[in-house]
Amino acid sequence: MRDTKEEATADIRFEMLGSFSYSAHKKAGKKTLSFLQYLIMNHARNISAEELIDVFWADSNSSDPANALRNMLFKIRNLLKDMFPEHNDLLRTLQGCYGWDPEVRIELDTEQFERTCLDARQCVGRECLSLLRQAMALYKGDLLLGNDSEWAVTPRQYYRTLYLDACKALLPMLETEEEWMEMIGVCSQAYQSDPYMEEFTAYQMRAFIAMGQPEQAVEKYEVFRKRILKDLGISPSERVEQLYTLAMGLRREDRGDVREIFRLVSEGNSNKRAFFCSFGMFQSIVALEKRHLERSGQISTLVIVSIGDDTAPTTDARRLERILQEGLRTGDPVARLTAGSYILMLTGTDPENAQIVISRLDCTFHKTYRHSSAQLSFRISALSP
Repeated sequence: MRDTKEEATADIRFEMLGSFSYSAHKKAGKKTLSFLQYLIMNHARNISAEELIDVFWADSNSSDPANALRNMLFKIRNLLKDMFPEHNDLLRTLQGCYGWDPEVRIELDTEQFERTCLDARQCVGRECLSLLRQAMALYKGDLLLGNDSEWAVTPRQYYRTLYLDACKALLPMLETEEEWMEMIGVCSQAYQSDPYMEEFTAYQMRAFIAMGQPEQAVEKYEVFRKRILKDLGISPSERVEQLYTLAMGLRREDRGDVREIFRLVSEGNSNKRAFFCSFGMFQSIVALEKRHLERSGQISTLVIVSIGDDTAPTTDARRLERILQEGLRTGDPVARLTAGSYILMLTGTDPENAQIVISRLDCTFHKTYRHSSAQLSFRISALSP
């Protein structure tokens, strides 16, 4: 037997992302709509009269805000009757506060969007990709476009941040799937919320280049560069500039530009020291090395080196970094793990020979910095296919 309360429950859905639309024959004023939107956004709780007066009449010249509130509630109830004639008394007056009819279940697109974004953070792979795509479909624009009330600023920023974070998580997945048109669409929509986010320009340019449309990539670059120069007084980063150079080279057909492309992708750091990089880049380098080892049958070695706790972290870490830079080969990547520890890869070196390298580094450190109390510790792991 079904619960009678469940049978009596009806669904009302409001779309809050983008422009708020309502099907009513009566035209509502700007403040009336903002008041209704505030009630909808807070439908899950009862709202006191003091809170409503503080939000909507704190800075007004009204000599009787309590009366202004009563008049507003009268307008809202008439508006709701016009919008939902099948429901009576949707907005209830309780003791000192107001709340929605508990028998009516209200659903907001903002709540569905938030759940989808948060669920995506707990998932991986295809499930995460599917949830992020659902989030994109739900986000029709920033919260309550056209509502310039102060109360709307904070929730608008919250949902905008959720959306932009979802975009950043989705784009690398789409790039892996080679969904170039979808990438371009996501970036174009994201520009409406943040036109200065360089990450979206880079993804959009890469998508156009992958599709064989370098002209479009150049056009996107020029629009973005003009915007941030004018509004922020800054230029695009080297990453975007390199994409622009690549797109320009692909756009032209003469051999000189083709040579420029080869020069761009093959030029490297002429520094003869070890290659210091981010931990994320280090992971990518190790992944590529494992593929190489699978073909060559060789072995490389991973090493974690730490300076210990009884040291001057900043000073000794800087000293250790210098020893690693000058004592390793140019092709050996190094990444920082913590303030006093690093991970490095000795390419083409087995653990036995890695031990020789480590002993040399340890000796060089203590010979160079005789007064340092740092005790270097090393942990070794063979990297094989």
